[in-house]
Amino acid sequence: MVRLRLDRRLQGRVDPSDVLQEAYIDLAERLPDYVRDRAFTPYLWLRLVTGQRLLEVHRRHLGTAMRDAGREVSLYRGALPQASSVSLAAQLLGRFTTASHAAVRAERQVQLQAVLNGMDPMDREILALRHFEELSNGEAAEVLGLSRTAANNRYIRALGRLRDLLENMPGFLDTT
Repeated sequence: MVRLRLDRRLQGRVDPSDVLQEAYIDLAERLPDYVRDRAFTPYLWLRLVTGQRLLEVHRRHLGTAMRDAGREVSLYRGALPQASSVSLAAQLLGRFTTASHAAVRAERQVQLQAVLNGMDPMDREILALRHFEELSNGEAAEVLGLSRTAANNRYIRALGRLRDLLENMPGFLDTT
């Protein structure tokens, strides 16, 4: 989750493991409050506190650009940075190892970013939650403030929309 949501401008300056170490300290300090309230499942609480720490890291390193209220508010609930189309594209493409594949990968990443940027933000978020953060349907529903049925329907529609968009990209889904 940290690697997916870490702003690309911070790669090289901030390591995801450093964000996690800071989040562990936050978790230890906030554990008594969690035990008393238990507003979330343990996993979603860990995710929330880690996301809040990630937001603090963004603010510290990116300054006032991250203090804009429009950028601070999560897509739908909580205060987590969005998964960018750049991060999603990189995750979807995986890693090619040869030099010739690197050029193809770079071209496909630009094409895929354009497709992802054209998608509804909620569609991108549900795909990120389910595929890259590996949340269950119920967990994704809770994060987004949706019913399980609504989250499942949103997820299925988002997958269909992504497939339709990718099918219109020449050579993207070709296996030959």
